[in-house]
Amino acid sequence: MSELNELYQQVILDHNKKPRNFRKPEVFNRSAQGHNPLCGDQLTVYLQLDNGVISDVAFEGSGCAISKAAASMMTQALKGKTTDETNRLFTEFHQMVTGDENEETADDLGNLRIFSGVREFPVRVKCATLPWHTLKAALDNQTTASTE
Repeated sequence: MSELNELYQQVILDHNKKPRNFRKPEVFNRSAQGHNPLCGDQLTVYLQLDNGVISDVAFEGSGCAISKAAASMMTQALKGKTTDETNRLFTEFHQMVTGDENEETADDLGNLRIFSGVREFPVRVKCATLPWHTLKAALDNQTTASTE
């Protein structure tokens, strides 16, 4: 097994067992529910958006290890980001996992690059992107998102 695959598995397992920001915040002004009908992942993303900056982001729900780990790492990456930065990261993450990656911006993803191998398993791409689509729905003041 390659070192990258081993690291990928370790990170996914860690974030699945101990997801970061897995809670319903007492204060939030945006939220959306997401659902992946292919594998049953369901989650809710909560945002506290203050003057165009994400001051808090959290999630709740159930799903596969990839979905939960992606949500956990996403919340870590987005605290303190502006909506413009968040939208750019959404696009870059989506491009990375679907194979349409722009090499100039690939470094912006930081630890999220661990999900680059997901593109080799098309059915799992929806698992990894569900938290991001749900986040995007919350940013756009929509209440639901789906990977359909």
